[in-house]
Amino acid sequence: MGLTGKNYIAGATSAEGSEVFYSVDPRSKATGELPFYNASKAEVDRAVAAAVAAFEDLRNYSSNRIAEFMDEVAARIDTIGDELLHTADRETGLGLPRLTGERERATGQIRSFAALLREGDYLRAIINSEASVRQMQFPVGPVAIFAASNFPFAFAVPGGDTASAIAAGCPVVVKAHPGHPATSELFAIAISAAVKAQGFPAGMFSMVQGAGIDVGQWLVANDGIEAVGFTGSLRGGRAIYDAAAARPRPIPVYAEMGSVNPVVITQAALANRADDIADGLVGSITLGTGQFCTNPGLILLEESAASQDFIADVTEKMRAAPEGVLLNAAIEQGLQSAVSQTRDNPNISLLTGGEAVADSDSFCFRNTVMQTTASAIRADDALQVEHFGPVTLFVLCEDGEDLRETVNALEGNLTSTMHAEEDELESIGDLLHQLREKAGRVIWNGFPTGVAVIPAMQHGGPYPATTAPSTSSVGVNAIYRFMRPIAFQNVPDALLPDPLKDANPLGIMRMVDGVNTDGAL
Repeated sequence: MGLTGKNYIAGATSAEGSEVFYSVDPRSKATGELPFYNASKAEVDRAVAAAVAAFEDLRNYSSNRIAEFMDEVAARIDTIGDELLHTADRETGLGLPRLTGERERATGQIRSFAALLREGDYLRAIINSEASVRQMQFPVGPVAIFAASNFPFAFAVPGGDTASAIAAGCPVVVKAHPGHPATSELFAIAISAAVKAQGFPAGMFSMVQGAGIDVGQWLVANDGIEAVGFTGSLRGGRAIYDAAAARPRPIPVYAEMGSVNPVVITQAALANRADDIADGLVGSITLGTGQFCTNPGLILLEESAASQDFIADVTEKMRAAPEGVLLNAAIEQGLQSAVSQTRDNPNISLLTGGEAVADSDSFCFRNTVMQTTASAIRADDALQVEHFGPVTLFVLCEDGEDLRETVNALEGNLTSTMHAEEDELESIGDLLHQLREKAGRVIWNGFPTGVAVIPAMQHGGPYPATTAPSTSSVGVNAIYRFMRPIAFQNVPDALLPDPLKDANPLGIMRMVDGVNTDGAL
């Protein structure tokens, strides 16, 4: 596919901005030759205006028609072939095996939403006949999506945020991530072609590029945008959240902003399988060079000789593990800053790593282990900051009571994990429930990296992990971020939408007077 470096505004390429930027190969720090144009404010406004116009038609489309479009998008992504994998590899350094799997995840989640639409139950049709009130879900309108850096397929231009918004029936304007602009344009070409092939309004999809913050700010501030999906840093997500709240008409922001994902390991677990836990923990910390929002960044242990031996073992294994490539210069600089600030705390001990690899041809940071005390964590919230890379912090607690007090002081996270033994179930139940209150997903004797795209998955959590802990950005339930319920009272049957009509012409499951049925009234 011929790349242009331009923005995609409702099916047409556009390059009105005066500033450009370039992709960078993180393995060599070499700059690409193709300039990518920062979108101008006029281009952003035009993309949103086209999305608003598209929604006038799209809001009346059937679920089946949107499902056909989503299948078309997935098929066109497949046809890009190896060009997509090699382009993304040059821009991210993630490697072809990882990217091959991620492409399957991205197209798989698109197709899973298409299947959801065909089933129809997602509309959550509810009928209370005695009160003559009926309710179902409707799309909110144009959505702004901010692509993530660490998943250039699954959380970027065609990723879960975009897929769930489109499945809901919402036009999208995607702010591409500057870390992989060429990859983003390949997706824009494919999605734009699907829009045209399926006869959808051109404003159904737009993509704007931008290396700075202006493009995103213009997008969020535009009154035509009704909701925002974001995956990235706490700083970036909070800035978008505040900007959306400051609008004359505030809108919801569904921001997933990372996490330290606390792991509690009991003394019994150490006694029975310390080596296995250490191997699994190091593998989880270094997976993808630590660039996962579910990276286990905080490990809580009771003080003991066994705990000290375990920390020493993990430290040695981290030191011996090969150093991976970071996605881009911004991540390397951000990681260096975060680790430096943590190390400045007098209660922090650096056990290994702690700095970028200065003589490396690639963006690279040494595998890092730090240690502190429970009282230090409770005294300074800054020690709960995410280190987005191959970094973890051990927290030693004086005893079980100190451990519980520390868990109580934790901020919100995407995940929390406990390693314990079966004969401890009665004694650690309360602690597990404490961890439950701090996260959206609780893991038993496992590791948090790896998020299955299944209906039961919850990828969200209390602030600062997300701005909307009752929602998930993974799985088909992600669709409800971009829908809203509307109730109809005493409305004649002829004027009701098909899912709420007496005859149930779509044959979907509905809750009628407290009973789930696909029959007519």
